[in-house]
Amino acid sequence: MPDLIQILIMLGIAVGVAALVALLASLVLQAATVAVVRDRERRAVVRQQLRWPVAVLAFVVALGLASSADGLIAALGASGGIAAHALLIVVIAVAAWLAVRLLRVAGDAVIARFASAHGDRRARKVRTQVEVLRRVLVAVVIVIAVGIALFTFEAARVAGTSLLASAGLASLVAGLAAQSVLGNVFAGIQLVASDAIRVDDVVVVEGEWGTIEEITLTYVVVRIWDDRRLVLPSTHFTTMPFENWTRTSSEVMGAVELDVDWRVPVGEMRAELARILDGAASWDGNVQVLQVFDATGGFVRLRVLVSAADGLQLADLRYLVRERLVGWLREQHPQALPRQRLELERAPARPVVDTDTAPQGLFTGDAAAEARREAMLHAGDAVDDAALDDAPLDDAPLPGTERDAAATGGDVRR
Repeated sequence: MPDLIQILIMLGIAVGVAALVALLASLVLQAATVAVVRDRERRAVVRQQLRWPVAVLAFVVALGLASSADGLIAALGASGGIAAHALLIVVIAVAAWLAVRLLRVAGDAVIARFASAHGDRRARKVRTQVEVLRRVLVAVVIVIAVGIALFTFEAARVAGTSLLASAGLASLVAGLAAQSVLGNVFAGIQLVASDAIRVDDVVVVEGEWGTIEEITLTYVVVRIWDDRRLVLPSTHFTTMPFENWTRTSSEVMGAVELDVDWRVPVGEMRAELARILDGAASWDGNVQVLQVFDATGGFVRLRVLVSAADGLQLADLRYLVRERLVGWLREQHPQALPRQRLELERAPARPVVDTDTAPQGLFTGDAAAEARREAMLHAGDAVDDAALDDAPLDDAPLPGTERDAAATGGDVRR
């Protein structure tokens, strides 16, 4: 029992010292953020990101050192070795946690600095590169932390030595197994290095219009205009064509096409377009064009070209211009609305045949020909009647007459 009390006293001392060190570390962090970060809001964000990792790391390190100094590890015996090993693994994990948070804070600071000092395009490029680089470094930190933690075990060190001895064959097998994954990783690095796409770029991919929301080493997330998310592998953007509306600048130009009648007043319509754009907040004031683009198929096709600061504002501007112009045509110039024209022609009257001047035929055309026609039609009837009168009578009795005569005792005669 006295040994247990002594162990608890030593543990309390170690915990108290560790808590005091953690408190001091938090105060030092607060002073450092005040000295380094000038923006008050940014300072609060940095302090919130680093407060717990710094405090926990200071507490665990101080607890381990205090436990060794006051003899707590030695008093625990075999359990002390296990506790010291556990504290070492916790220190490695918390140190990796702190490193990840530091990478996040540093990346946010770089993005904020370039966003305030450079234009939108430059800021989006830096943001894309910083985010991808930060993900790579976070993955490296995690792999290193896991490796260091595993190498604190004797069995893991032996297995690691054997694995390094056969690293050539193992890397070949791993490369073949993860070929598609590695292809996406290298494609993601290529996207960042070539500056082909950036976060918040307006793109048209797979027939969908949207903005680049996230770029990772293996996939790209496109936020479509209706808030859907299109997730594509990084290799899609290195092997398939796509449209990038903000590749060189965020300003974009769009078209609105209208099919109208030939009687449309083009000059008045240009004036109405200018009035509409003057009151549109999404118009950047650069492009304002109305042209007769085509005139075929019974319609006149007008094309309106307008520009905006970005793709989202351009979409709203195009919808606004189309709606206002259609309403203006319907209210002010209804004759200019598209319509189909049909031309009806009266069929020529059939000519009346004059019998006096009609050509004469063998059986038609005059009275003699008509008489000849009637004679030919009735000639067959006369021939049939004469043939019946001249035909000889047959002496053979009718069927059944002999039998009837025999039965009655009479003669059969014609």
